[in-house]
Amino acid sequence: MRNTTRDLPRGPTSAQKGESTVQSVDRAVTILELLAQHGSLGVTALAADLGVHKSTASRLVAALERRDLVEQIADRGQYRLGAGILRLAGATDARLDLADAARPAARRLADLTGETVNVAVLSSGAALYVDQIVGGGRHSSYNWVGQRIPLHATSNGKVLLCELSEAEVDDILDDALSAYTPATVTDRATLHRQLAQTKVSGYAVAIDELDVGLTALAAPVRDARGVIVASLSVSGPTFRFDEARREQVLGPLLEECAEVSARLGWREIPSVGIADS
Repeated sequence: MRNTTRDLPRGPTSAQKGESTVQSVDRAVTILELLAQHGSLGVTALAADLGVHKSTASRLVAALERRDLVEQIADRGQYRLGAGILRLAGATDARLDLADAARPAARRLADLTGETVNVAVLSSGAALYVDQIVGGGRHSSYNWVGQRIPLHATSNGKVLLCELSEAEVDDILDDALSAYTPATVTDRATLHRQLAQTKVSGYAVAIDELDVGLTALAAPVRDARGVIVASLSVSGPTFRFDEARREQVLGPLLEECAEVSARLGWREIPSVGIADS
């Protein structure tokens, strides 16, 4: 008798199905990496970067969107990383709540200043950026959300460290303070002096320290106990952020930080004033 089973079309084997699943996972992760790098991209651009048909990229993006790992930007047809990525990055529920509490203030600051506003928390020896709002209709060249940024080279980092003891700061930081630009503070004693000044003034400034051409001004957000639990920063090109511009931005920044702190139960409002950076 003829063995007709040999003539029947065969479906994919278990090994082939496994390879297909792994390939889909790899492509989905690549999408997340591309969005982290570029800030936002459309399906057409993602498909081109992946080397796949647009329909394939669309299915992958839809799957990620269902998990809140990406979200569509209204009226632009582009996607960016979603809030779900923070959970996978190790953010706690408290941090997510804090990002939600700070978002209205961040939006007001971005609208008022026309600059980029970031919300950061202390996490595993770095500043974890949990939210970012870009003002003035501008498109940020980099999405910091979910990224861990060096503490010693950023205004957010200095705010997050400023009320810790020198011993606590030394325990958190690496033995060597890496230089990212010629302006990066790599001397530990100098950093401690800057942190002491930040504690007194209530804000921190970083000019060209993480990236040449980038200046940021940051202030603390406190919980009900008065402990610094986050930092809110306004950043923009150094050529726009001269001392006069920082003076304009500082008042609204401190007011919004006080507003977020009040929502978290803290009542003291920091004084407004700017010293030489």
